[in-house]
Amino acid sequence: MMAKLAARQRRPTGKMQTNITEAEEKRYTELQQMALDFARHGETESLAAMLRHGLPVNLADAKGNTLLMLASYNGNEETARMLLECGAEVDCRNDRGQTPLGGVAFKGYEEIVTLLLEHGADIDADNGGGMTPIMFASLFGRSKVVNQLKTHGASLQRRNRLGISAKWMVRLSGLMRWLTLRVRPARYGHKSTASQPEATARQKELSVTPTSR
Repeated sequence: MMAKLAARQRRPTGKMQTNITEAEEKRYTELQQMALDFARHGETESLAAMLRHGLPVNLADAKGNTLLMLASYNGNEETARMLLECGAEVDCRNDRGQTPLGGVAFKGYEEIVTLLLEHGADIDADNGGGMTPIMFASLFGRSKVVNQLKTHGASLQRRNRLGISAKWMVRLSGLMRWLTLRVRPARYGHKSTASQPEATARQKELSVTPTSR
């Protein structure tokens, strides 16, 4: 028998044991890998056909990334929607404690953020180190996703393990974005399109102090 399957089903509930040959186990592993690739590449119909024939909807790879995590993280909205409609667990974590919402917040996929929230994703889930989805979005400059999550009630009071609050990270991200918009035109000899009063107001709005963390 092979020492380890390339993929696994999350939270198996049954204890029934069956005797299968090494060749059968190898073929099943190949089918699992095929399904994981379908999720990564957005091959929705092919993956749906496998689910109809009994493939576990919460199948995960060796790192604990479920089909939904792989589809979402790679920007495959149609595939993610199909998996959710088939009963995929919306907050199923990988081995690093990350949820699909945390992954798409990091990647900046607004449509999939909406999809996951519509299916009950935990907007403030700890994705490791106390980092919530809005913290990931802030850290990687996904300003539109930050606004999405704020609109849906994401907590700005949560703190990561370093004691840094989501509020502080959001404000710092906004400041960095503002600086980028100001510095880039100057570097290439162009004037900023923002008026001086607008720039001053924006600077005050985004002012960051250590006490705001």
